[in-house]
Amino acid sequence: MMKVFLLSIFMVSFVYAQSDNHDDLICRHYGKTVKHFKSSYLNYPGDSNIDVTYYKLNLHVSTSPNYLYGEVTVNAKSLLSGLSSIYLDFNNNMIVDSVSSGGTQLNFSLANNKLTITLNRQYALNEIISVKVNYKGLPAQTGFGSFVFSSNGGFPAVWTLSEPYGAKDWWPCKDTPSDKVDSADIWIRCSSDLFAASNGTLEEVINNGDGTTTYKWKSSYPIAQYLISLAIAKYTEYTNYFNYTATDSMPVVHYIYPQSFANIKANLDKTPAMLEILSDKYGLYPFINEKYGHAQFGWSGGMEHQTLSSMGSWSEGIIAHELAHQWFGDMVTCKDWHNIWLNEGFATYTEALVPEFMYGKQQYDQIMSWKLEHAKTANGSLYVNDISSVNSIFNYPLVYSKGACVVHMLRGVVGDSIFFNILKSYLTHPDLTYNVAVTEDLQTVAETVSGIDLSYFFQQWIYGVKYPHYSFGWNYNPVGNDLYNVNLTINQAVNSNPPFFTMPIELKVSTSMGDTLIKVFNDQQNQTSNVLIKGQPSSVIFDPNNWILKQVSLLDSNDELLNPNEFFLSQNYPNPFNPITKIKYVIPSSLALSHSSVLLKVYDLLGNEVSTLLNETKVPGIYEIEFDASGLASGMYIYRLQINPDRSTKANYSVARKMLLVR
Repeated sequence: MMKVFLLSIFMVSFVYAQSDNHDDLICRHYGKTVKHFKSSYLNYPGDSNIDVTYYKLNLHVSTSPNYLYGEVTVNAKSLLSGLSSIYLDFNNNMIVDSVSSGGTQLNFSLANNKLTITLNRQYALNEIISVKVNYKGLPAQTGFGSFVFSSNGGFPAVWTLSEPYGAKDWWPCKDTPSDKVDSADIWIRCSSDLFAASNGTLEEVINNGDGTTTYKWKSSYPIAQYLISLAIAKYTEYTNYFNYTATDSMPVVHYIYPQSFANIKANLDKTPAMLEILSDKYGLYPFINEKYGHAQFGWSGGMEHQTLSSMGSWSEGIIAHELAHQWFGDMVTCKDWHNIWLNEGFATYTEALVPEFMYGKQQYDQIMSWKLEHAKTANGSLYVNDISSVNSIFNYPLVYSKGACVVHMLRGVVGDSIFFNILKSYLTHPDLTYNVAVTEDLQTVAETVSGIDLSYFFQQWIYGVKYPHYSFGWNYNPVGNDLYNVNLTINQAVNSNPPFFTMPIELKVSTSMGDTLIKVFNDQQNQTSNVLIKGQPSSVIFDPNNWILKQVSLLDSNDELLNPNEFFLSQNYPNPFNPITKIKYVIPSSLALSHSSVLLKVYDLLGNEVSTLLNETKVPGIYEIEFDASGLASGMYIYRLQINPDRSTKANYSVARKMLLVR
């Protein structure tokens, strides 16, 4: 689920969501371990004595006046012997007229948002119970709306958004994502000048002869209660097709407010291409025998209702986000709201993944750079402890941004090939597909596929808080034959939980022979290591591909920390020197969305240029360069660093320092 949060990056505009106010939203590493999948049933919340298998919602939605009449059938399996009563979650605001089973009227009571039903007899273990609830009323609006009567273009517009606790506001159900039903029917009767859209396939349209029409929708795949939806309005219907084989296609159906269609058609037309990308990376679209599509509604974001996302915003980013939920959230659903990151983290990550394969890797890097920065504002663990608060469940910096960053970091740890194999294996695992999952289920799959113990990774990033603050230093010693021993120091500031972070860290070493990428496994708070490199080193870049959610400062020769967020030119060392000295500089992370032109020159005291040390483009980072003053006379010299010296449209930095050459 997303609400609107805009960011434009070059030619692509994405929506990072969820609310206009973000707070209103929403041990050792190698060696395989064996874990067990948790039971697919969890007593949270809802009646633990039943396993619901089927819902039929037969609804009459009146818009003159606004009112809801419902008849809901619930089939459930008894989970104990001698079951004589059950309860369904249902808002006290509604009026229950009757409850029956097989034509027999049953006794019931509605209190504390629970509809308690006395069954007509005792039911045996695994026996199927079927009850029918007739009710009416004007639904309450909790959370993000639940059930809303509104208008558009002079016509009524009715829509639902039940996540996380809103389903019970408008129909009796077991209101927990842990208990998905095998199938559902959603029948909607409304005024004949409106159209009613819902999940699955449209099986029948009936003109009732009284100015109303009934639309019979059927979801044949397992579905969670909060994903069952309706959207009623005066719609323009527009259809694309996803051609998933040479001979097979699936309709991609959009129900759009007429006045909006022309402005959003171009982005609607990109949906089949996104389906193709995600079917390649995640596995074939999981509801291929039904449809995918969008129904416009009056909320300012999007909601991933199964097979038909409800949309109030239309950027490429939000379209990709809600589409990704069809895999992560709809097919494999978080078992409880503690683990909501399994839904939202992957969907938010897909906002970067789709443009990577539509426009190129640079788009992915730019979007993830923004998410990594935004995730630094998150507080608390990614595992949501307080699920009584909707704001806690849908905390954007934490659940969305940091969740996406964890997925990104997992990709960095295991590599692309294994990463995408993990995702497909997770989504198609027989215990998980069309079922529910917790974090440990993903960890088990990731460890099985990769052969790596990832307990350190999931424990610190899901159940820990914050992110690592590194200080990094390096130097080198020649060992002969153009070989150099590069000495590395990685220190971490003390954190609360974990005390420090364990991560593999990439380092890019630039030498006279070219660039070398090395990886160090950092599992100590203060760690030193060394590596033998061919060619004289000139710079070492910490995490050059930005895989880690982090803060990095550089230890210079005097053990002082350099801030990577600030433009900086260090004093050369040694100083005075003869004839070689080193100069460190920082290109700030504020320039993370672009390469920067970097110019470093040396002048004498009369302002005459004596050397150009550097004139090229660089990405943000901390660098070191060597200056050889052989051939120059003793005396004072000035070195000047400029970033983007000739670009008025980009940030321009300039600083100069003095250095002394002594023969």
